[in-house]
Amino acid sequence: MPLKLDVMLSGSVVDAAERAQALERAGVDGVFSFENAHDLFFPLVAAAPVCSLDLLTNVAIAFPRSPLHLAHAAYDLQLLSRGRFRLGLGSQVRAHIEKRYGARWDRPVAQMREWVLATKTILDSWQNGTRLDFRGEYTSHTLMTPAFNPGPNPYGLPKVLVGALGPKMNQMAAEVADGILVMPFNSDRHMRERTMPAIEAGLAASGRSRADLEITAEVIVAVGRTDEELTAARAARGVLGFYGSTPSYRQVLDVEGWGQLQPELNARSKRGDWAGMTELIDDEMLGTLGVFGTPDQVAAEIVRRFGHCDRVCAYFPGYPVGDDLLADLARALRAASAPAAEAGAAAAGTAAGTAVGTAAS
Repeated sequence: MPLKLDVMLSGSVVDAAERAQALERAGVDGVFSFENAHDLFFPLVAAAPVCSLDLLTNVAIAFPRSPLHLAHAAYDLQLLSRGRFRLGLGSQVRAHIEKRYGARWDRPVAQMREWVLATKTILDSWQNGTRLDFRGEYTSHTLMTPAFNPGPNPYGLPKVLVGALGPKMNQMAAEVADGILVMPFNSDRHMRERTMPAIEAGLAASGRSRADLEITAEVIVAVGRTDEELTAARAARGVLGFYGSTPSYRQVLDVEGWGQLQPELNARSKRGDWAGMTELIDDEMLGTLGVFGTPDQVAAEIVRRFGHCDRVCAYFPGYPVGDDLLADLARALRAASAPAAEAGAAAAGTAAGTAVGTAAS
């Protein structure tokens, strides 16, 4: 199948319903919400009844929320959307977890594993009537009386996904989650050399296949049709500078040979020199860590890098993207990824035919 395109819904519940309808008209496949100055579940609640788009939290910060709260939210959004919801979970960083949320931070990979497994265990107990008995180091859930059990969801279990960048989180997510959201500060080389081997190791450790895991590549997109739009799109360099200033993202810069840039970006961030940070990100970095160009160029590059994935979450940070430009990108991505999907299906068919012939002989 062609790559599916997800874009941001709205930062607030106030205009989420109208925005979902506009985005559906633009031809995207799904919409996501994320943690900002407003609750991230409310916009999806508003959008679910008025569109047929896939819905996704990208991401709900896991540790400040009980897995029971997450399970209830996922269940109800799956019900309201008639089976179109995905619960994306993320870990954030220690300072925000402890100082902003007032929650516990310890070993994020181990803790996220428990949050995924606990949430899925609760959902399974409702769906299949299994006894709730999850006992972990960070959370335990052993009581579920009929009054608090919503029963089976007629649209099935919602997928539980994990936002990941480093190899340990990706490997863990591939072992226990239904999908992975590969974080947007990334590059083709980092994806090939670090991310995919970790995912493959996780699948092997759990005895699962690639078909058991939905992989979504998140991409910072700088797109435009005219010189004026392309100039405006270069503002996406600002968010790349912000990401690059964070120590945990240095691994991506290291892979590309730009690791020495991270301390300087970090120092400028501490001085509040946002313009100076942006100046350090040139067009080569923009085209390597993000995707830059016309809709056709962007679509071709996304397919080249991420054609093996199932979905793409596109971000357009720092510059305006009208719905007509978004529609052009959606059409271009659909056209570019269709031949790749057909080629993949043909290769799979050839491999299956070869296997049958070999068995017959």
